[in-house]
Amino acid sequence: MSEVQIPENQQYIEAFRGSFTSALRWHNLDDLWDTLKNQADDGWYLYAVGETPPETPVNREQLLKFIDEIDVLLREEHDEDYCGIVYSDHPPEPSFIKIYDPNNLGVSCGYSDNPPLPGNRKRWWQKLFG
Repeated sequence: MSEVQIPENQQYIEAFRGSFTSALRWHNLDDLWDTLKNQADDGWYLYAVGETPPETPVNREQLLKFIDEIDVLLREEHDEDYCGIVYSDHPPEPSFIKIYDPNNLGVSCGYSDNPPLPGNRKRWWQKLFG
């Protein structure tokens, strides 16, 4: 019996539509960042919706810089006493993280067969990817 090969883009879509847990409170986000920083390696891809998908992962230093910068940006843009805009597939050992645009949440907090893509407001992402 041969193994069926799933195209990479299909694997991404399946992972994107998988089960995620919200960093509901800011301290949950702090915990997620700490976990990610402790497990950081050169294998993470950073992708902003609307930009060209990356062909290579960022290195550890770039990932750590991104975490620090996105954290500041999220806290500035999402002036709430809760977070709820960052989701991970498995908080103790994340391999996929979604960050939603705090000013374009739509139905990201609810269930949908076609959930919105995380943050595609160019101005917001350009601060980090521009």
